[in-house]
Amino acid sequence: MKNPKITMAVLTLLAGFLSNAALAQAQPTPKGKHHKLPATLETVQWGWYDINEKPKLTIDSGDTVSVETMMHSHDKIQPGMSMEQIVELRKANPGGGPHSLTGPIYVNGAEPGDVLEIRILKIVPKAFGVNFNLPGKEFPTIGALASEMPEGFVKFLKLDLQKMQAEYKPGINIDLKPFPGTLTVGIDPNDPSPRKGGVKDPLAPVSSLRPWKNGSNMDINELQAGSKIFLPVFQKGGLIWTGDSHCRQGNGEVNLTALECSYKEIVLQPIVHKNMKLEWPRIETPTHWISTGFDEDLNKAMVNATREAVKHLTEQQQVPLNQYEAYGLVSMVGDCRVSQVVDIRKGVHCMIPKSVFAKK
Repeated sequence: MKNPKITMAVLTLLAGFLSNAALAQAQPTPKGKHHKLPATLETVQWGWYDINEKPKLTIDSGDTVSVETMMHSHDKIQPGMSMEQIVELRKANPGGGPHSLTGPIYVNGAEPGDVLEIRILKIVPKAFGVNFNLPGKEFPTIGALASEMPEGFVKFLKLDLQKMQAEYKPGINIDLKPFPGTLTVGIDPNDPSPRKGGVKDPLAPVSSLRPWKNGSNMDINELQAGSKIFLPVFQKGGLIWTGDSHCRQGNGEVNLTALECSYKEIVLQPIVHKNMKLEWPRIETPTHWISTGFDEDLNKAMVNATREAVKHLTEQQQVPLNQYEAYGLVSMVGDCRVSQVVDIRKGVHCMIPKSVFAKK
């Protein structure tokens, strides 16, 4: 007769081995070379994506890169600034965004029509953050309550990077959940956004204000370390920028800004996919699949995000679903959230929990 204690020990060891093997498979160790891209006036653009900008770094698919980011307006927004100075900076770049954008990063092998997966492996913030709303009397359409907030407001916060918290006021502590407000590839020639200087060239620089199919100013707060985003490629080399770094944001970003910050490093791993096709960005976290939709009309953004969620569910291979079944599943378990309402082109992201699929 077999010894039950020995049998149980063997089974325990085997279960542990299988569990570790599954974890290793689910979270592969990054391969390839590691690079660093510091934030300098030469590597950071202020408020525009220009595909003619010389790449600041060239890497291979599967390489990793530690990217440093700046605070807004080429790092000019610093503790102690007045609202008047912030307004001056906002007016100093007509048509462009306030965002400081590190890049572009050229990924060898990325071609238009491919999909670029970007894994976010690590985020290390710098030591301060800021939240502000511009004066509604001067910027009456910027912010959900702009007309009700005629005076501007700015608050700088020290970030406790040991506790990963910030004290908003005595008695109010905010847990930090950093994510890139902007993560993008090179511009889509069919993006209807206006081009710099009003030119009609579809490849002219595009403002960083509006989110679109290439990513840009999505402000999706689920895009934290451990997540990955899949972006359709429009330009040779992909051309990755990141900036508008956030340390916390509520869905909607209603007063204009999140807890804006900058990063000592955000570690990215871009991977080129030749056998995938996407129209809109798609995000995966450890717990959810996330579809996205953007439009100046929030209702249309909702339609776009829902359509993408249905499309994703009909394409997944775990359990075959037809279009009507997928539509019903999104209605029952999908959590569609307003990402932001302050970037001219509004955003919705629909979250589908992976847990609804039974483990085999």
